[in-house]
Amino acid sequence: MSTQSLDYISPSNATLLKSRDVPCDKYDYLAACTCGAIGGMIDIFLVGAPGDSILGKWTDAQVDKAVKSFAKVCGWNPRPGKENSVASAIGWLEKKFPVNYDQRHSGDVGNIINMSTKNHHMKSLSHAPDIIGLFFSILNQFTSTSSFLSDGKLITWDTEESQLEGGNFIAKLFCGFANWFGHLMSDMAGSSGGRGGNTGRGSGIVMPFYELFQFCTFGKFSVEKDKQDLATIATRAFQAGYDFRFGLALAIPVLFTELSIRLIWSSRRYFQYRLDLKDCLPTESHADLRLMLIFGHGTLCVIDGLDAGIRSGGNYLFFFLRLNLLAWFRFVMLVLKEACIRCGVKGALDEHIEAYKRINEALQVYLARLEEIDKEQFKQETNEYNKFIQQLNTVSSDEELTSQLLLAFKNQNIELPWQGDFHAHMSNPNGTLIFK
Repeated sequence: MSTQSLDYISPSNATLLKSRDVPCDKYDYLAACTCGAIGGMIDIFLVGAPGDSILGKWTDAQVDKAVKSFAKVCGWNPRPGKENSVASAIGWLEKKFPVNYDQRHSGDVGNIINMSTKNHHMKSLSHAPDIIGLFFSILNQFTSTSSFLSDGKLITWDTEESQLEGGNFIAKLFCGFANWFGHLMSDMAGSSGGRGGNTGRGSGIVMPFYELFQFCTFGKFSVEKDKQDLATIATRAFQAGYDFRFGLALAIPVLFTELSIRLIWSSRRYFQYRLDLKDCLPTESHADLRLMLIFGHGTLCVIDGLDAGIRSGGNYLFFFLRLNLLAWFRFVMLVLKEACIRCGVKGALDEHIEAYKRINEALQVYLARLEEIDKEQFKQETNEYNKFIQQLNTVSSDEELTSQLLLAFKNQNIELPWQGDFHAHMSNPNGTLIFK
C-alpha cells in the first residue's frame, strides 16, 4: 500500500484497511522498533540482573505487600509491632497451609538428590506456580509423596501422610488446591527464616515452567574456570535471585513494548485513517499488527542479548542472569505463530474453531426454542395422535377411514380443506383443497 494515499482515505483504501492482510508501511516499522528500543533501555537500566535491579526492588516490595494482604484475608492477626513484618506473615501462612512435600535439603530426603535450602523450591515440582506444580502438588498430597527433578530425572520420595480435610474426594481435592496455593503464597517472598532479621530477600519460587530447565542437562558453558550444563546454570541463577519476583520485573519491558505497539497501531487507524472503533481493536488477526509485534519484540531481544553478552564477559552464568527470558519467550512465540499462519496451519485450526463456535451457537438457539415448548400441551397432543393411530389400525373399509378422518379433524379443531360432500368435491375438476 502506497503511503502517499494515507492523507485521504478513499472507499477502496478504507476497505483495504479493514481487511486482515494490510502490509506495514515505514511508519509502522519505525514505531515498532522504537517501542522495542525503549523497552530494551528499560530492560538494561531498570531491570538489569538480580541484586542490582531498580525495578526488581520494587517488585519485591509489591510481592511482600501481596503476601501480607493474603495472610490478613486468611486470618493473620499480628501482635503489635509486627504489622509490617513479612516474616511474621510468611510464618503464619506456613502453619496455615502445611504440606507433606516441603523438604528443605538433601538430608530430609535421605541424600538421594543434591538439594539445599536455596534451591529446594526449584527442585520440588509441587512448588512450581503452573499447571505442572498443581498436578504434582495434588498427586503428592493424595499419595503422601514428594516429587523432585534432579540431573534430568524425576525422583519420588515417600513422606508422612498428608492431612487433607474433607469428607469426600471433591472436598479433599479442593483442600489440596487450597494448600498448594496457600503454600505458594508463603514461599513467594521467601521463607520466614530467610526473611527474618536482615538476612536478605530469601529464596522465592520459580517463574512458571522455569523448573523444566532441570531437564536441560546438555552443553558445556564457561562459568569462570568451570564448564557447566544449562540445567546447572539455571539452578545457580535461581539461587542468585532469578525467581518469580524478578520475573515480574522482567515482564515490565515486555508489557511496555507489547502495549505501546498495540496503542500506536490502534491510534493510527482511528485518528489518521478514520476507521470505526470496531476496526481499531488490536487483535492479532491483523497481519500488520502481528508483524509490528515481531519487529518490536525482536528489537527488545537484540538489545537485551547484546547487553547480556557484553556485560557477562564470557561468563554464561552472568549472561543468563542478565537475559530477559520472558522477552525471548514472547518473541519466539510470535515468530512460531506467524510461521504457522503463513504455512496454513493456524488458518485451518481457526476455521475449525469458528465452525465449532457456529455449531454451538445453533445448538444454543435450538435449546432455547425447546425450552419454550409447552410440555403439557405437547404431551396431550401426542396422546391424541397415538389414539388416532390406534383407531386407524382397526379400520376395515373406506367408509370407516373417512369417518375416522373427519372425527380427527373435529377433535383437533382443524378446518376441513373442502366444502360439502368430499366425493362431490373431489369429482369437481375445478375443486381445490385449501389447508389452513
